Amino acid sequence: MMNAAPTSAKTSALLAALLALAGCAQPAPPVAAPVTDPYASTGSGAVFQGDLAGGVLGAQATTQYFQSAIGDTVRFPADQTTLTAEAREILARQAGWLSQHAGFTAVVQGHAEETGTREYNLALGARRASAVQEYLVAQGVAPDRIRTLSFGKERPAATCSDEGCYAQNRRVVTVVTEAAPAAPMVVSAAPQAGGAQTGITQTAAPQAIAPQSTAPQSNAPQSATPRMGTSPTGIGM
Repeated sequence: MMNAAPTSAKTSALLAALLALAGCAQPAPPVAAPVTDPYASTGSGAVFQGDLAGGVLGAQATTQYFQSAIGDTVRFPADQTTLTAEAREILARQAGWLSQHAGFTAVVQGHAEETGTREYNLALGARRASAVQEYLVAQGVAPDRIRTLSFGKERPAATCSDEGCYAQNRRVVTVVTEAAPAAPMVVSAAPQAGGAQTGITQTAAPQAIAPQSTAPQSNAPQSATPRMGTSPTGIGM
């Protein structure tokens, strides 16, 4: 009887040790990594952290970028229409930009200095604009995307009477504009005989209908007109 109590105590201690070992053998729960929100609000509003893909290309497709980064103006020597090496370098950049942005058209504006007659400077500006147009076309720009315009000496970039102003006015400016989208074609459904088919229909203009006379007609019997040579009484006249 005295050995039963120690045996029961040993059994309980062994069970407790086994339970403790079983608890230690269970894996610890995984720890989730913290979530980082790049658009997290910092006080007054959301702040974007990072660069948008294609953001640089979008910034290049503007007239402001063309004017500042590409260069929209080339200049000429006095009374000349031949492109200089610097002008060809600028025009090569213009042609590359126009080839990448097919949604833009260009107006090539020719200018001249204030010396000379109005007619001479208009012709000189036109020849300079044509020289720029031909170079852009030779670089791969479609001819129908470029048109020329000459202002002669009517729109000077600088106003004075010395060579510094004259050199600035002997120029061609390429003005680019984003083309407007084409208007959609309206197609109406017109059922045809023998089945439900669709097609483009044209509506004919209504024809004028001449108004009919509304004058009342007389219902009175018409009197018989006697024949020549016969009297109403049947006795010959």
